Amino acid sequence: MSVEGPIIVPPSIPGGRLPKPMSARRSREQASERTPVTKPPSMSMFPLGYKEAVYQWWHSVTPAIAERNVISCIPYLREAVALGTGSATEVPSAEHPGETETSTKIDPYGPRVWKSTMVALSGKNRGLNEFSVERVGEPVDDTLVMLHGYGAGLGFYYKNFENLSRAKGWKLYALDWLGMGNSTRPPFKICAKDPAAKITEAENWFIDALEEWRQIRKIDKFTLLGHSLGGYLGVSYALKYPGHLNKLILASPVGVPEDPYAVNADMPEPMDSTFQDEFTVDQQSTTQDHRALNTTQPDANAPKKRPYPPWLVWLWDANVSPFSIIRLAGPLGPRVASGWTSRRFNHLTSDEKQKLHDYAYSIFRQRGSGEYVLPYLLAPGAHARRPVINRIHRVGRQIITPATETEPAVKETGYPIVFMYGENDWMDVAGGLAAEEKLKQAKVKALLHGTEEEKRKENGGAKVVIVSKAGHHLYLDNPDEFNDYVRKELEETRQQTLRERS
Repeated sequence: MSVEGPIIVPPSIPGGRLPKPMSARRSREQASERTPVTKPPSMSMFPLGYKEAVYQWWHSVTPAIAERNVISCIPYLREAVALGTGSATEVPSAEHPGETETSTKIDPYGPRVWKSTMVALSGKNRGLNEFSVERVGEPVDDTLVMLHGYGAGLGFYYKNFENLSRAKGWKLYALDWLGMGNSTRPPFKICAKDPAAKITEAENWFIDALEEWRQIRKIDKFTLLGHSLGGYLGVSYALKYPGHLNKLILASPVGVPEDPYAVNADMPEPMDSTFQDEFTVDQQSTTQDHRALNTTQPDANAPKKRPYPPWLVWLWDANVSPFSIIRLAGPLGPRVASGWTSRRFNHLTSDEKQKLHDYAYSIFRQRGSGEYVLPYLLAPGAHARRPVINRIHRVGRQIITPATETEPAVKETGYPIVFMYGENDWMDVAGGLAAEEKLKQAKVKALLHGTEEEKRKENGGAKVVIVSKAGHHLYLDNPDEFNDYVRKELEETRQQTLRERS
């Protein structure tokens, strides 16, 4: 089945302003005349029954085995295991650290080595769960590091590993953030008193672990692909540890716009995409083509106020994570988790849907750790306390080596930054468009005021891409189109690497 290419969003209108959209009511009326609206199937808040929930709780697999079951769905790796000893324990995962090779007889893009390991970090109970794929017999020119979002795990990328590791000259890594997924879960403590210092300390808790991992792996530069909170933290990493990225791909990043309460106090219209969509929207409807309904661009300068009930604000500020509710539910925990998984994965096959439900529940029920970062970085509704839009222009423009008495400072000369959104994303693409404008302005400034050497090395760039038939989890909603676009980005990066080396 052919897959449409990604939709490249045209550059913003000069000055960062976007055209005012028509009213939501008028848009819906016009859209209804053209395209019949398909209502998602009715679904109770918690589809899993009480008996089924208790049964799953009693017979639930360990988080490591749940990860292994998801990874076993990867094409060619699945066949290699089936033709081996027939034991699923050959699947490299947190449950079975080690590696498996897929030969060219099974894998048309092989041979490839699939490996899983726990990378120990300094300090007590600190380690990152790592999954990697490498092509055998080829030199590694570039490295892709994939980072998941809040409370998730590397297994959610299972539909991307095989395709993205086809690229020649690349080695792929996927990591669980410290305190999330199947990485170790040390206590999450913030000691700072000042609000700004609290944000910095919370960010550092994650990105310092990522930088230590990079040093252990002896990786000089890499391409970082981060989803949601992973994208937000990717920006923070780029600013604190300059000189180690050659491209930044932000897949539906959280925390880009500034102060969504500044302009409008109205509740969003029913068709508007909001934070609640993450928990309420049926994924089958999300993965349908809704471009006929989306006839206008959003207004980056008029974010809507999205008031939330007092009880939600209280729970958020009290740092009561959604996963603590699942843990407190005990035998009914799988039922509570099904309220999210049943909607998030209902566009998949029944086998994959069950494996992802088990995997998600296995992550949610683990001891709380990195999940407690939420209120330090985000306000209720997932709006950043330190918005990305206010610092994106500094990404790729940091000083790598300070100036000395004899040598000038060595500065970054920019690198491509890509914002990716699903066409039905609850993250606002207007934030990405505004960030694109800021990055382009930063490049113009660098070309005007940089040294001749800096101008010669200038490599900055920015673009916004919309993946069709996808929502916030665009890598899972429409993996074919997502993979196709990322592969093109990887090829561009490799050509740049080869030019620099020559």
